[in-house]
Amino acid sequence: MTTAVPPNAVPPNAVPPNAGRPLAAPTSRPDPATAATAATPAPAAADTAALPAVSPGPAHRPAAVAASASVTPASVVARGEEARRRVAFRPDIEGLRGVAVLAVLAFHAAVPGFTGGYVGVDVFFVVSGFLITGLLLARPIGLRDFAARRARRILPAAAVVLVATALAGGALLDPLRGTDLARDLIAAAGQFANWRFVGQQTDYLAAERDPSPLQHFWSLGVENQYYLLWGVLLLGLARFLTGRRRTAAIALATAAIGAASLVLCVRWTAGSAPLGYFSTASRLWEFAAGAGAALLGSAVAGGGARRTGPVGRSLGAALRLVGWAGAAAVVVAVFRYDRDTPFPGTAALLPVLGTAAVLLAGPAHRALGVADVGRLLAVRPLRAAGRLSYAWYLWHWPVLTIAQARYGPLPWTTLVALTAAAALPAWLTLRLVEQPLRYGSSPAPGRGLAVGASALVIPLIAGLTLGGGTVRALGSADAPVVVPAGAVDGPSLLAPGIRVPDLTPSLARAREDFPPGKGCEIPLGADTSPRCLFGDRNSPDRIVLLGDSHAGQWISAALTLAEQRHWALEVLVKPGCPLATLTVRNNVLGRTFEECDRWRENTLTRLATGPRPKLVLMAGLNRYGSQEERADGWARTLDRLAATGAPLAYLGDTPMPGKDVPTCLAASDGRSDACFFPRESAFERDPLIEGGLAERYRVRVLDLGPLLCPGTGPDCPAVLEGVVLYRDTGHITDTLARVLAPRLDRGLLGAG
Repeated sequence: MTTAVPPNAVPPNAVPPNAGRPLAAPTSRPDPATAATAATPAPAAADTAALPAVSPGPAHRPAAVAASASVTPASVVARGEEARRRVAFRPDIEGLRGVAVLAVLAFHAAVPGFTGGYVGVDVFFVVSGFLITGLLLARPIGLRDFAARRARRILPAAAVVLVATALAGGALLDPLRGTDLARDLIAAAGQFANWRFVGQQTDYLAAERDPSPLQHFWSLGVENQYYLLWGVLLLGLARFLTGRRRTAAIALATAAIGAASLVLCVRWTAGSAPLGYFSTASRLWEFAAGAGAALLGSAVAGGGARRTGPVGRSLGAALRLVGWAGAAAVVVAVFRYDRDTPFPGTAALLPVLGTAAVLLAGPAHRALGVADVGRLLAVRPLRAAGRLSYAWYLWHWPVLTIAQARYGPLPWTTLVALTAAAALPAWLTLRLVEQPLRYGSSPAPGRGLAVGASALVIPLIAGLTLGGGTVRALGSADAPVVVPAGAVDGPSLLAPGIRVPDLTPSLARAREDFPPGKGCEIPLGADTSPRCLFGDRNSPDRIVLLGDSHAGQWISAALTLAEQRHWALEVLVKPGCPLATLTVRNNVLGRTFEECDRWRENTLTRLATGPRPKLVLMAGLNRYGSQEERADGWARTLDRLAATGAPLAYLGDTPMPGKDVPTCLAASDGRSDACFFPRESAFERDPLIEGGLAERYRVRVLDLGPLLCPGTGPDCPAVLEGVVLYRDTGHITDTLARVLAPRLDRGLLGAG
């Protein structure tokens, strides 16, 4: 399933395509899930779908006001003018929020056609910037009052959803997913969920996990971080500046922050899709676009509203045209963008500027006309969705993800039904939590801050409680693993007479059962491997382990081979990068993996010009490109490796479960038969083993596939003779690598 996350991360997350991809305004995000995947921000962060109205000119004053102006004290007139300046309700903005949340919901429910629905999050960001800037321009308030209003408006509903998700997760999810959920809950309650998901999605291995039920909270984190920055900035300027100076300073700050953020957004989207998608710095320009629309709208209203005749009519016509063009831009993004669109980057300009255009075109100083796009947006169904948008956004994603974690992938029709069902708790949250606290509670800042503090602490307690329960259920992940002796050859995994009474490694540890030297697997953005040696580092003889993360999973086994001979082991590994010479796209980066091509070239040159190894041990994922592309790519790579004169060996790729094995085992109480996976999808034709390349280049091959997926039946096991074979969706546990070390020794170096 997907969330709003970077289109290519694993989202979105319907927090983009990051992405997977689709706030309170809202990822997911939904951090569009945030990703993904895709996820969105929380839709209703601003006080109301309103913005300050400009004081009407003399020609637009009510007759009673005009008649009494000459006899009313100036202070009373000033107060009357200020009252009219306060807030004019914008039904079109409420409807625009409805459009945004429906787009995100449709994207997360995988409704056909809504491939770019994650841009609804961007619409929310722009609306938030517009409303908050307009409100603070109209009536500057104290920072404490501002923080209290935001806390009372956003945090209680979020707290309700977080606590409900913790309860549902504890009851319906397996302990491993519960552990992840507890950590996500703490991040969401602390308003830094976006940064947690940046870390997860930029981790090549962690990015393979299923989306979190709270991934869409990334957008709420971004939103609240923006409020902190923007509130301090605007209220600080209001404290020291007034009138046109204040407006000019705000406009300058908006332009500077927006420009810097846009540059970062474009750069990070090209370099690291998760950072570009989830980061606050790369999203500030979207809020700045809304703030700019509020500033420009105020200027237009201040001048244009007083103009009558042809000039006024021309201005109105131009604004209507701008509004329809903006709406069209948003619609195009919703239906034409997809998971392969590099997002946000420059692609986000279309929905962001489109939303700003719709907001600018809105009639802050006049009634909605028949030709206004706002008339369409202000229809009752869209406004109803807009009023419900924040709570609906918060509720729908946990419902979808927990249901699919429990029952497996669901068709889009079922996802739509679940999304519609989430409207019920959303409506109850609106009526029983949002509205009473927003309109019925004391407006005193102290009361609002107390409500906000409670809404932060209660979910934190829920997260800690859930985490403690999962630790008790799983046991400690720090207990040492006793590695059973492996067979040298034959059909059995373990040596004769060896029995394993319990799952090894334990489920608490299996996900973290990594090989040593994780730092040797260089980051995605690096193109040169460091000097990474194990064993007898001073030895002139060495084994070189070469490939991607499916080569890195063999470090412990290769180290055993080297240590037995007092050799060194050199690790040259780059995750997600095929050793075969072919260019690939990296979904975490969201673009062509140029660093991979450079790394491969640098590594092959390094081997050709350095001391000759005793053995070059190659391994890797056998799923890059087509079969023909893999065969051609391997031939080009083997030409260069053979020219070094070093002995070459190749480990066939291990079976691909395609599911998170430790999570599956935890969900089935350790019953290994519940986590079998299809043999048909576990293997692909290997050009070295089945294509004749090994014979041509005199490569010694060891294929462990028949051992790890024995027999001829339709399924492969996830556990063999008590040993958990996989730590995630496709990498073997380090325990298995150690068990297989004697077999590698015999098969590759002829030991025994």
